[in-house]
Amino acid sequence: MSEVRHVLVLPDRDAAKDVAEALAERFGVDEEPRLVRDALAGEDDAEDAQWLVVLRDEDGRLDAAELDAFVGEWDGWREEP
Repeated sequence: MSEVRHVLVLPDRDAAKDVAEALAERFGVDEEPRLVRDALAGEDDAEDAQWLVVLRDEDGRLDAAELDAFVGEWDGWREEP
């Protein structure tokens, strides 16, 4: 089975940190997700950056719909691979 990566897009760093912490509790994720700052194209202001939480799912056990609902609690969304 090929490795699956989920990319969760959040509006700010605090939300991304909260999501990363809550993933272990809600989904039993063992590996620490990566947080990545994603500046919006053409924007120089740091306030206009989105934050990504990148999560590996080697076993393919995380349900996309559940992740969508979960990240929506922080006004975020899951990018389709």
